[in-house]
Amino acid sequence: MRLTPLLAFTPRGIHCPIADVYIDPWRGVDRAIITHAHSDHARGGSGHYLATPVTKALMHARIGADLSVEGLGYGKPVTINGVRFSLHPAGHIPGSAQVRVEYQDEVWVATGDYKRQLDGISDAFEPVRCHTLITECTFGLPIYRWKEPVEVFAEIDAWWRGNAANGVCSVISAYSLGKAQRVMTGVDPSIGPILVHGAVANMNTVLQDCGLELPPWEHITKDTPKERFRNALVITPGSALDTPWMNRMKPYRSAMASGWMQLRGWRRRSNIDRGFVLSDHADWEALLLAVKESGAERVIATHGYTDLFSQYLRSVGYDATAESTEFAGEAGADGTEGTRSVDPVIPALSREGRPETNAS
Repeated sequence: MRLTPLLAFTPRGIHCPIADVYIDPWRGVDRAIITHAHSDHARGGSGHYLATPVTKALMHARIGADLSVEGLGYGKPVTINGVRFSLHPAGHIPGSAQVRVEYQDEVWVATGDYKRQLDGISDAFEPVRCHTLITECTFGLPIYRWKEPVEVFAEIDAWWRGNAANGVCSVISAYSLGKAQRVMTGVDPSIGPILVHGAVANMNTVLQDCGLELPPWEHITKDTPKERFRNALVITPGSALDTPWMNRMKPYRSAMASGWMQLRGWRRRSNIDRGFVLSDHADWEALLLAVKESGAERVIATHGYTDLFSQYLRSVGYDATAESTEFAGEAGADGTEGTRSVDPVIPALSREGRPETNAS
């Protein structure tokens, strides 16, 4: 029996010592495998990267054109010093992947960020069998249970339609890579024009070059006439909310699309008019299903409610532990979901994964 684990958590990131390869390192290393292009998982400073072709294109756009990145399609294995690596769809954003690592009949999987709901822009999450599963648990509490996306987009459309009928601009905060494109493809474009912040426009261009089909959209510039905003849906990173950039859009109503909208009080703290619960991460039921379908005997929980999620898994018979990482999502102000900035009242969990008290 091998004494050292196939993957180990180190100060530089998740390390495969046999191959000397890191997965989503948060410090510069020689060789890195990247699960997706969000900046907490794809960072500069490493010598050589391996990622899906879409993630490769996004990394060149976000980090630098001279980055050394090798593209690897889903399911295609590559062997490094006897260790077999392959990438499998994670469903989080376009190009996102889980990393399967195999050595001498032992298999580990690092999920990166993932979701199981179909979003129309990402390859569907693929369960991967393994002995040890490293899973995110950003929303690893039973209070997080997502509605069907069609219901959420009906709510967004109704809000946008009502605003447009009154000559009011609808501004929705959605992270520029992934969430923004998901909102664009999910809403009804017949209501009015879709206008986007420059950060969103940049990601749209890269993704369209990679083959993603998006509805018509316009890049907001200094020359965009004020009248164009009257019945428009404006999609912007949260960092642009309540800044002078938005002055030409007045009158407007603001909203945010995020899983954190499930939490009471988040909308008030975010100083927005509406909140729509739309997440690019797995909810409680999806996390449990991913663990079950992996067949893993051991589970390691990372970034999120790690202690509570691993505690629950132990209570139902898994060998489960928690590990700290530097995966925290993009800046919370950017309207993303990777960082847990507001804690709800957290009750104890029963073996069925439901609160044992009536705390809300």
